[in-house]
Amino acid sequence: MCREHAQKRGEHGEETPCSKYAPARSQCHTLLCAESMHRKGVNMKITELLSRESISLNVQASDKKQAIEIAIGLMEKSGKITDKAAFYQKVMAREAEGSTGTGEGIAIPHGKGDMVKAPGLAALVIPGGVDFDSLDDEPVNLLFLIAAPNTEDNVHLDVLSRLSVLLMNDEFVGKLKNAKSVDEFVRIIDDTEKAEGQKEADVQTGHKFLAVTACPTGIAHTYMAAESLEKAAKAKGYSIKVETRGSGGAKNVVTAEEIEQAECIIIAADTKVPMDRFAGKRVIECQVSDGIGKAASLIERAENGDGYIYKTSGNEAANEKKTSGGTSVGHKIYMHLMSGVSHMLPFVVGGGILIAIAFLLDSMGVDLASLTADQRSNFGSITPAAAVFKTIGGAAFGFMLPVLAGYIAMSIADRPGLAVGFVAGALAASGKSGFLGALVAGFLAGYIILLLKKLFDKLPKNIEKLAPVLLYPFFGILIVGLLMVFVVEPPIGALNSALQDVLNSMGSTSKILLGIVVAGMMATDMGGPFNKAAYVFGLTSIASGNFDIMAAVMIGGMVPPCAIALSTILFKRKFTKEERESGPTNFIMGLAFITEGAIPYAAADPLRVIPACMIGSALAGALSMAFKCTLMAPHGGIFVFPVVGNALFYLLALAAGTIVGAFVLGVLKKRMA
Repeated sequence: MCREHAQKRGEHGEETPCSKYAPARSQCHTLLCAESMHRKGVNMKITELLSRESISLNVQASDKKQAIEIAIGLMEKSGKITDKAAFYQKVMAREAEGSTGTGEGIAIPHGKGDMVKAPGLAALVIPGGVDFDSLDDEPVNLLFLIAAPNTEDNVHLDVLSRLSVLLMNDEFVGKLKNAKSVDEFVRIIDDTEKAEGQKEADVQTGHKFLAVTACPTGIAHTYMAAESLEKAAKAKGYSIKVETRGSGGAKNVVTAEEIEQAECIIIAADTKVPMDRFAGKRVIECQVSDGIGKAASLIERAENGDGYIYKTSGNEAANEKKTSGGTSVGHKIYMHLMSGVSHMLPFVVGGGILIAIAFLLDSMGVDLASLTADQRSNFGSITPAAAVFKTIGGAAFGFMLPVLAGYIAMSIADRPGLAVGFVAGALAASGKSGFLGALVAGFLAGYIILLLKKLFDKLPKNIEKLAPVLLYPFFGILIVGLLMVFVVEPPIGALNSALQDVLNSMGSTSKILLGIVVAGMMATDMGGPFNKAAYVFGLTSIASGNFDIMAAVMIGGMVPPCAIALSTILFKRKFTKEERESGPTNFIMGLAFITEGAIPYAAADPLRVIPACMIGSALAGALSMAFKCTLMAPHGGIFVFPVVGNALFYLLALAAGTIVGAFVLGVLKKRMA
């Protein structure tokens, strides 16, 4: 049995499956985890339990009971059971606990007891179908009956688990349903089982790859890319281990021994990844989105020896792209930017929500109409409780721009760039250039350090050792400080002030248009540059006191997953089985403001999914602005609705965008064959 997942024994002794493989089939529709397939020393084939006399094609049955009776008759005919009536009671007792109709037209009824002499299978193909109370209400036209003896020797369970996993393969199931003879039915099972066995063997002897996935927020892209790469490698029969560098830190970290044995390392990342450990190994670098949408191509490139040999950090020039698939200059700049954003987000989210709570406490604790001008300017700090939240949140929020600039610089120039970037970001925060100034500051700091590294490269060794602790900080901070004060701050500060004036002067019609734009951008690439640009615009607007823009931004990011989830329910025939099964989880992701849940659907059908999501998001953003909804928190989805201004109308805008997006997607999508 798989020890990783909880197993339960029912009243009748049968083993129920773990949740890892149950969702697609519901309830207990497989006997045990697929991991048990790998139990050592088991060589029994499925057809050793399924004799030809226990198979019947073109069966006519009026209901579930009659279908089970026919299957039990075949089981008795094969000599596997001694008491047909007693076994029927066992099987029907199991059905009373919950239907064994697994969905997709398949049922796997089963029973265990002393009346079973030897483990066995019986199979029916029922062209007309029979109602089995399946979760998806589809009639069952392929039935496998399982008879298990009441003994401690459960070697047969390995075979049955293998069959259960094979039945999740739509192509395999389709072939069985269309088999013209019993011999063909048996041959299909034999051939598929042999092919799967060969794949398992290939994983042990095939190529060995490693991968690292990372995205700026480390919430969704990181893990989606990891899953896609694992699936693509498994499909080719190759071994791959994927290190994920998400918001919770690095997981499944690759070891030095694994790096030594790997033929290629795939780096699918939009942030800086520790690379020196891969010195001397073949590396393929790409965007994290490629890890999701182009996983098969990446595995093929790794198989063909594509990529370049990575040199240590002292030889950055040697790591420029060596192949047509290498990392572009634009992507490197994007990676540096996203490195700063990813490190900034925890400060923004944590501090921003605390500040929003402070506003909420003051709004409940004071009479807003009686506030003086001074009190209004200090709103969020009037009551003692609010003042505590505002102080703590403000301290965290104050790190936003220094951290952004510091980690952009560090991404460019490693640790020497960090201090210089922090100082440059602090100058932007204390001046008028704000977020745009901090962006410029981060890149300036990073490239200034790279320039200093080249200038000090020829110094004597005893002086060169002082460079990281003396020369880089002194000259770096001095140069970037002068540039920020005299070159960056004046024009960008003036631009910021002008933009702020424009936003403040916008009428209701202009703000509705702004809501359409920022919310639509959130659905354009779902975590990519457009999405991040709109989100960052919302963040800076909060800092400037414009809370309506952030409301439109967040609702624009919530709509795509919710619209897709609703569409998979309303238009089932237009989505694959896997898409339908994953659909409801997108409600959770969407309501939590995790737009990335929509990515697999957008990657599979971008020309239909993305426009539908953009329409839904744009409508929601427009309504949010029209209803004058506001949001003082920078993240959180439904969890921060207590600090949403006009929350009821905000929910209405979200519902409208979700429904419209779902129906547009349902209209655009083609019916699955």
